[in-house]
Amino acid sequence: MKKLLILFLLLPLTAAGQLKISLGADSPLRKLQIAHMAVENLYVDSVDANELAENAIRGMLEKLDPHSSFTTAKETRELNEPLQGNFDGIGVQFNVIEDTLIVLQTVHGGPSEKVGIVAGDRIIAVNDTAIAGVKMSRADIMKRLRGKKGSKVNVLVKRAGERKPLAFTIRRDKIPVHSMDAAYMIEPGIGYIRLGNFGATTHKEMLQAADSLRRLGMTDLVLDLQDNGGGYLSAAEDVANEFLEKGDLIVYATGRSVPRHESKADGRGRLKTGKIVVLVNEFTASAAEIVSGAIQDQDRGIIVGRRTFGKGLVQRPVELPDGSMIRLTVSHYYTPTGRCIQKPYKAGGRKDYDLDFEQRLKHGELTCRDSIHFADSLRFETLRNHRTVYGGGGIMPDIFVPLDTLQYTRYHRSLVAKGIVVQEAIKYYDKNRRQLRKFKTLDDFKQRYVLPESLFEAIAEEGKKQKVEPKDDDEKQRTRPYLTEQLRALIARDLYGESAYFEIINMTNPIFTAGVAEIKRNI
Repeated sequence: MKKLLILFLLLPLTAAGQLKISLGADSPLRKLQIAHMAVENLYVDSVDANELAENAIRGMLEKLDPHSSFTTAKETRELNEPLQGNFDGIGVQFNVIEDTLIVLQTVHGGPSEKVGIVAGDRIIAVNDTAIAGVKMSRADIMKRLRGKKGSKVNVLVKRAGERKPLAFTIRRDKIPVHSMDAAYMIEPGIGYIRLGNFGATTHKEMLQAADSLRRLGMTDLVLDLQDNGGGYLSAAEDVANEFLEKGDLIVYATGRSVPRHESKADGRGRLKTGKIVVLVNEFTASAAEIVSGAIQDQDRGIIVGRRTFGKGLVQRPVELPDGSMIRLTVSHYYTPTGRCIQKPYKAGGRKDYDLDFEQRLKHGELTCRDSIHFADSLRFETLRNHRTVYGGGGIMPDIFVPLDTLQYTRYHRSLVAKGIVVQEAIKYYDKNRRQLRKFKTLDDFKQRYVLPESLFEAIAEEGKKQKVEPKDDDEKQRTRPYLTEQLRALIARDLYGESAYFEIINMTNPIFTAGVAEIKRNI
């Protein structure tokens, strides 16, 4: 019952600041308490009281809106970890191929690098428990490798060229989690930064990247927020602040029981000059939409891509005694012009809400701008240049880029869905690691590296084993160009890091090319 009783904290306050709690005969809370006690004491089979309370909470929240939610203590930790900036572990990037963990990279200066583990090592046992050849899940492997900072873990490693396995004792430490996916110079004067989410270290990471790019001559910036699902509001405010003038409104939020809260730029931003283009798509959401909306409404930059997701509901976390958490929607986000970011929804209509992408595709919104219709009541004007922008959910870009439905063949989508492309690329890299290292720089790799036919044959053969085959030779040939660039990008990532992946794969992205074309106008 503790989880139900803690919900009393959400009840309105009296003038004296006391909770208005009524457990009279007609009280809804009394009804809930009686129901819980009846099931716990009278139900035909034994029940878990804690599970009953959790299901009751979930049932309440599911009938409210699509983003109010409940998570167990374990789920809460897992959800928060990517945003907190670090976790405790051994510091390796790995993948599991054929039931064996292969180290792709070690974190520079991290615990594994310090004891001598290198890329290509295969970790076959952890604390005397075999993890190779036993069909152990990735989650279970991570559980064994992670642990509290300062604790020790023993691993057994199989290394190419060594006859016997090598034993290492690793002292776990804080491992950084980065929210910036890539940063590089597109061409002289134009920099590129891609943010994967908005976490505790996002602002710091972005500024470090921007400073590095400016030393390389950056004057204008392409900020990539495609597929960025959001994160911390404070991180979004800090990022937007870098581009805006003192006093510029970034975002405001208001709700039935929450007073209006405004966030304004403090004028100390370090990216207030130069052209800005922001790249977005239908998976850009929440905090990423706040940044996009602020830059658009303040006429600071141009938004390029497709209408964003439309997640503008503010959740307040309510921590429960066992570490589980309720995230309760308490207000709406609004852009500086007063546009509500949240797209329409029906209370309890989570299924229809989750199918929004399919509905956009069905109605042609993702492929044709003319298929997107806005009521006159949703028309707004930007604050400086008085350009027309629209509300009604999400951020509608200034320059629309249609989804290219022909870029990916059915054959390619099936290969990717089965994990065949990534797995075969990793196998190839692992076998040819030494030869690939002869390409000392990414520029050298891009100019001289040619994918071997054997890699395409391996992908086709593995696809055939898993019943994934092209319909005909035409589909096979149409798959080849994008698959080639995807494989080159995956191999480059393992050689040079995450930025290298995007530096190659971006050239196949129509939103990216449209954004670069826009920022080059009038330079």
